[in-house]
Amino acid sequence: MKIASLQTDIVLLPNDEPLAGFSENPNAKNPIVTLRLRTDDGVEGLGVAYFGGAITKTLRHAIDELGALIVGDDPLSVEGIAAKLRAAAGSAGPAGILTMAMSAIDVALWDIKGKALNLPLWKLLGGGRDKIATYASGALRRGLKLEEAVTAAGRLREKGHRQTKMQLGLPGVTSPSREVEQAKLIREACGPDMDLMCDINQRWRPEQAIDIGRRVEDAGVGLFWLEDVTAHDDYAGLARVTAALATPVAGGEYLYGIVPFRHMLEHRSVNIVMIDQVRSGGITPWLKIAGMAEAFNLPVVSHGVPEIHVHLVGAVPNGLTVEYMPRLFHLWETVPEPKNGLLDMPAGPGLGLKFDETAFRKYRA
Repeated sequence: MKIASLQTDIVLLPNDEPLAGFSENPNAKNPIVTLRLRTDDGVEGLGVAYFGGAITKTLRHAIDELGALIVGDDPLSVEGIAAKLRAAAGSAGPAGILTMAMSAIDVALWDIKGKALNLPLWKLLGGGRDKIATYASGALRRGLKLEEAVTAAGRLREKGHRQTKMQLGLPGVTSPSREVEQAKLIREACGPDMDLMCDINQRWRPEQAIDIGRRVEDAGVGLFWLEDVTAHDDYAGLARVTAALATPVAGGEYLYGIVPFRHMLEHRSVNIVMIDQVRSGGITPWLKIAGMAEAFNLPVVSHGVPEIHVHLVGAVPNGLTVEYMPRLFHLWETVPEPKNGLLDMPAGPGLGLKFDETAFRKYRA
């Protein structure tokens, strides 16, 4: 079996919010680069990449250029192909466009491998469990009006979600007391039994994170974790916050590749390691990072794309929960759906995903 051809496209997906119905910016579009990697015996592997923003076309071009280098190669040689691409374009890395482009290719290769062996990806990776916890994400963004966020939190509870995530680091005029008020009201709307995470998206300085984090603790909000509290590469600052708070601190979604995670782990910067499949460079490095976290006795969680991450978090022994953010769901014919706060592991070979061709035609750029 050899790689015979590839096809990339850009789709502009709607920025809707199907979990609770309040979109922070309903008129925005999410640009996604899609990849179909085909073999000479008809197997097609699927991959996606994003975070390109205004240079999404550049990201697509990078996938095209890298993909052209592996036509004729054995798709089952995942590490060999990664080494070849790094050697060819390593001076453009080790982060950014190169890593994101390599991620799409790596995911497509693993999809091919699963289909060729007629195994779901999670079983191919070790088959850690049949179900994995998941949390509703994207419904409680900081850009919502307070009453919208509170209503959305109630809707998530009514729908049976057992875990969800809100955002603090509020826009505009804010204060520690205003941040705590938001957290308290959302906790009341969620109810006492739901695990409530909180994302800061790097908006606080370490001293702010310690101050507001302690106030939220004193208010009895009971966060499951506090995420990305300060600059992602301020490993010492993150460690200060982690040491100061009883609330677990999560981080890692902004890190590219493997090496920054070593720095984060060695600094004891976080209690929970969050790995993004696109920024990490694909499934292959994702698994290596998860193994590194396991060596530090830390759990791992995912960032975005639950339709892919369900396989990864579910396969590794230290997988904790999957971020259920339906940003890419318009792309697929079917997607995993939570039942009582859990996702069943997919049954189809490879990723178990198929592009929805009608949606593709509708959203193609």
